Amino acid sequence: MNRPTRRLSQPEFIALIAATMALTAFSIDSMLPALPDIAHALSPDAPNRAQLVLTSFVLGMGIGTIVTGPLSDSFGRKPVIFGGALLYIIGAAMAGQAESLETMLASRIVQGLGVAGPRVVAIAIVRDQYEGRSMAAIMSYAMMIFTLVPAVAPLVGSYIIAGFGWRAVFYSFVLFAVLVIGWLMIRQPETLPLEARRPFRLASLVAATKECFSHKVFTLSTLLQVLSLGMLFGCLSSTQQIFETSFGRADTFPRWFALIALVAGTASILNARLVVRLGMQRMISVGFGMQIFFSVAVLLAGLFAVVPFPLYIVWTISLFFMAGLVIGNLNALAMEPVGHIAGLAASVLGAVATVLGAAIAAPIGLAFDGTPLPLAVGTSILSVIGYAIVKGGLR
Repeated sequence: MNRPTRRLSQPEFIALIAATMALTAFSIDSMLPALPDIAHALSPDAPNRAQLVLTSFVLGMGIGTIVTGPLSDSFGRKPVIFGGALLYIIGAAMAGQAESLETMLASRIVQGLGVAGPRVVAIAIVRDQYEGRSMAAIMSYAMMIFTLVPAVAPLVGSYIIAGFGWRAVFYSFVLFAVLVIGWLMIRQPETLPLEARRPFRLASLVAATKECFSHKVFTLSTLLQVLSLGMLFGCLSSTQQIFETSFGRADTFPRWFALIALVAGTASILNARLVVRLGMQRMISVGFGMQIFFSVAVLLAGLFAVVPFPLYIVWTISLFFMAGLVIGNLNALAMEPVGHIAGLAASVLGAVATVLGAAIAAPIGLAFDGTPLPLAVGTSILSVIGYAIVKGGLR
């Protein structure tokens, strides 16, 4: 392992990694209350196209994820995080001034490309200093703090919109990035020494990518990440429409979303306490098994009656709860055999999981028919596939 000359205290390190990763969640979740206003301002004739503001960001993030890890293996972790943050800030500022939906989407792609740096390299920084179950515990605690951002982001976004208009949300991204990345640049030591860096060569990247997928645990963990993110992105793309159309609760959506995220955040606490004793694979199995139960329950309710609002809330909590049980563990499992190329491995894992997860989520979201049923069908299928893969063995 490559160890820095000076380590932050573990509480500060966990908080810093969580805040760095939270740039992604804040850029997605705080936008949810703004979608109706963006549709009215930039796409009044086709309001559903406003959802592309979310998917274009995810697309840019997935593309950027491919290169940020290898760049950090060549030039160090901190320079790549700084460069990505700068691109993120430029994209956010462009989006805040967009006068057409096309300009908005292009700006969001730029913003997504930039956020890939902090998102991927933060995981590599953890892997530089921890491995195995210790890394899983660190990631779980980081995810616990990370869940606070989705909890408050829609509410914060709604207050910003009410006070300053929807464009101000994008300028809040700039402020958040400046604060978080400034903290990282000042306090966090570089974790990849010069002698451990790898030249940025295409042939080396191809060889290292092949090495990643030569490991069964990396391949299956990546596939399970795809399924997990497919469920989460599908939920995010549909949830505000479901609140508004199915239950008539658009005005209280930010508060309900905060409750959902806060309750689901306890999954990371539970995982951090149990993963060292029970192991990562068992926790992942519990996460997918739990999701089968709740998704099928909603599916049956939708097929034979009407999905009651309390059941929908519990089910949505279970989706985020599942993420707390599986995503940190899947990251740790995938990175175990590839610590010597941690940046590239994190890039491959993040790029494949994000792009394919978004690809799975898109048709699920577009299938929205005014009820939660299409989402329940999609998550039921994905959770069954995931559970079967885990039970088949990841190693």
